[in-house]
Amino acid sequence: MKVSAIILSFAASSSAFSTPQKFNGAHSHQSTKLYSKEENAPSRRHFLTTAVSTAAAGMTVLLNPNTAYASGGATAGKYTTIPIAKRRYYGRVQEAVHEFLLMAPAVIKGDMTDPTIQDFFDTTKTVVIEGKKKDINGVCTKKDGDCKSVDIFDSRYNDMKTSMYLLGNAFRINQQKAPDNLPTVKAAKKFFKEMNQFERRVLKNPKADDADAKKIYAAALDLLDEYLDLVELPPTESGAYDQEFSTKVGESSRIT
Repeated sequence: MKVSAIILSFAASSSAFSTPQKFNGAHSHQSTKLYSKEENAPSRRHFLTTAVSTAAAGMTVLLNPNTAYASGGATAGKYTTIPIAKRRYYGRVQEAVHEFLLMAPAVIKGDMTDPTIQDFFDTTKTVVIEGKKKDINGVCTKKDGDCKSVDIFDSRYNDMKTSMYLLGNAFRINQQKAPDNLPTVKAAKKFFKEMNQFERRVLKNPKADDADAKKIYAAALDLLDEYLDLVELPPTESGAYDQEFSTKVGESSRIT
């Protein structure tokens, strides 16, 4: 039987009875809760459970080969696009949350003229795309002699909206569901709605004592936590965002 072959194949190559690897690193403590005592002390029961699960998955593919490709596409597929999306957008989202939280002391005072608040919405402050070098080994080969790299600037808030939306759009299990119907995208848009109001108050008529802005920021903070939970990031009060984050693409799919 094909099921038996799958189980035997899995058993031959499995390392279920070997000591599981222990991952070290600055943030390994964030993932340790995901492992149960049973996984820390492998047993025959754990091995058999894993083998049966693998066999069942194999039978699904044998009975319906098309399901193996159901997650194709640029933004679909829980098991293929989420890790890629994390590598692309986790750094940008985390840095945006970091700078969003930096505004808190000034918001508590009600001072919308504070530089930390103004800079968050300033479209000339944040490099969103670094300029690429145009020279070859330090030698400019352009006819006009202009090989200077040009950075593209925008506000941290605008980049936050873009990266949050794109990251949320990747958390899907099929191609059929429209992005706006995804829980992650809905949560992101709720946050944007509040922050757009906050942005207007900051840019159009910033006040040194704006009580309404405090309320808007507090509401946005709650909505941001809802979004972060859906995209598998720590909550704002966790302390994870006290540091700055690299926004370069592909550096890590983990929480850094």
